[in-house]
Amino acid sequence: MPALMPTHFTATIRWLGRVPVGEGPIRSVPVDSVHLTWDGMVGERHSGLTRPSCSRMLKQYPRGTEIRNVRQLSVMSAEELALIAERMGLDAIAPEWAGASMVIEGIPDFSHVPPSARLQGPGGVMLAIDMENRPCQLPAREIESEHEGFGKRFKPAAAGLRGVTAWVERPGRLAIGDELRLHVPDQPHWAHNEALR
Repeated sequence: MPALMPTHFTATIRWLGRVPVGEGPIRSVPVDSVHLTWDGMVGERHSGLTRPSCSRMLKQYPRGTEIRNVRQLSVMSAEELALIAERMGLDAIAPEWAGASMVIEGIPDFSHVPPSARLQGPGGVMLAIDMENRPCQLPAREIESEHEGFGKRFKPAAAGLRGVTAWVERPGRLAIGDELRLHVPDQPHWAHNEALR
């Protein structure tokens, strides 16, 4: 029995970008297409098969522990970016301010698709979704540099809307305008999930 079910939900890639390698701001640089390898996006700060653990993993590891990199990409939805901007009182938020790798359009409630879901593109290229990407202060700094006084609004406005982190399951090329199909795990919702909140 297949472990993943193709759905009728599809998305169109509306924006692509890469965060430059090295220290510095999270701001990504727009590109028209990307080549994805097992390491992720070629020439991007978050690429690599492994990465040092960050503050989000402190309950599992000491900061800086080498772990599998399931955060090769930051994928956001155009619909949720618009909602974040509306909540903040801005006309729009540029994807690069959030350090996005990709912005897609067409999948409802995208930040809450199930962990381990897949996005499959042309030629079979496949992205595996790790989980919801929680808002942090790095985009707030970029927004503040563009709209003084608004940066502090990002984190609360982006709660539940920050998109997902993902890693490359099958390498390939993606470009603006490509269509991605959502595949979801064929398993029931865990009955004890609500007891953890």
